[in-house]
Amino acid sequence: MSTKRDYYEVLGAKKSATLDEIKKAYREMALRYHPDRVPHEQKKEAEEKFKEISEAYAVLSDSQKRSLYDQHGHSGIDQKYAYEDIFKGADFGSIFEGMSDFGFGGGVFNEIFSDLGFNFFSGQQTGGSAGGQRRGRDLQISIDISLEEAASGVEKTITVPRYETCLTCSGSGAKPGTKKITCPQCKGSGRTVVSSGFFQLAQTCSRCAGVGKMIQAPCPDCHAEGRTKVVHKISVKIPAGVDTGSNLRVRGEGEAGTLSKGDLYVGIEVRPHSVFQRHDNDLLIEINISLSKAILGAEIEVPTLDGHVEMKVPAGTQSGRIFRLKEKGILDLRGHGIGDEMVKVNVEIPTRLTVQQRDLIEEFARLSGENINKESFSDKIKKAFK
Repeated sequence: MSTKRDYYEVLGAKKSATLDEIKKAYREMALRYHPDRVPHEQKKEAEEKFKEISEAYAVLSDSQKRSLYDQHGHSGIDQKYAYEDIFKGADFGSIFEGMSDFGFGGGVFNEIFSDLGFNFFSGQQTGGSAGGQRRGRDLQISIDISLEEAASGVEKTITVPRYETCLTCSGSGAKPGTKKITCPQCKGSGRTVVSSGFFQLAQTCSRCAGVGKMIQAPCPDCHAEGRTKVVHKISVKIPAGVDTGSNLRVRGEGEAGTLSKGDLYVGIEVRPHSVFQRHDNDLLIEINISLSKAILGAEIEVPTLDGHVEMKVPAGTQSGRIFRLKEKGILDLRGHGIGDEMVKVNVEIPTRLTVQQRDLIEEFARLSGENINKESFSDKIKKAFK
């Protein structure tokens, strides 16, 4: 009886899983158990695990093999296919496509596996370079802007410390006038290969770090690194509508690599405003008006991001009522219109009245049929001490 684990269990997938779900499950497991991504003491265990999940994927990603496995299990596969034949036709290259949202770009399969110095299945090349070419590291920086700048858009000059190609050696890392020599361990390939049956591990050469060549006389400025740290100023255009948490990608403004530069990600932080509160693309403001204006109605002046405007308050306005000023808010970042300004009206009740004002209010209350307590202050004091 076979001691192999169920292929679906190996990948953590359901028997009803689609091909895309099988690919996704394998991709996650492959990244987790890649031998170059685990501590040294766990490499042997990771290699065995990697073989197991790759075998499971090779079967479950092939419709004929999967159908045979679903009907007869491991015995059906073992009877029809030799171990090496199980992997024939398995599409391992496409499982890492479509991951550009994670910052890998279209060649993520090559980038992940080549950068880790790992090729598998009969020494198949994944597109890595023996020259150790790499994309530069992405950088992240945060800047604060005002609400007004977020609403209208602004151009900011920011200071970015980063590594750039060394001007002295043009990125070679070698002292000008000298040359690199071929690595004696890998003979210039940048890789060393260890075979185990059909399974081959092509790992980065430990002596030249995968470059294939070695520097005898290091550059005095970059010390063989091929790049130097500089402080660079760049101008960034921030579009109207950004909010706290927005991230702008500036291509090619990250750190230099031997192949290409990385990108710069600018995180936006919008400072709180003293007058306005922002809710998505809408603005909220609170305005205090007098009791007489609330009762009789009035035209009041309301601040907006574009200046002051006149707003009509109808007679009988209640405290807490919200008025809408159309398109006085924030432009949508994706161009889906402009938000509104919401004006909350608070009616101020006077705390001190003149005798004449009090008489008029009492007369108003009497005409309205209300019973007003006209007890004097001295009468209240006498009652309190009885």
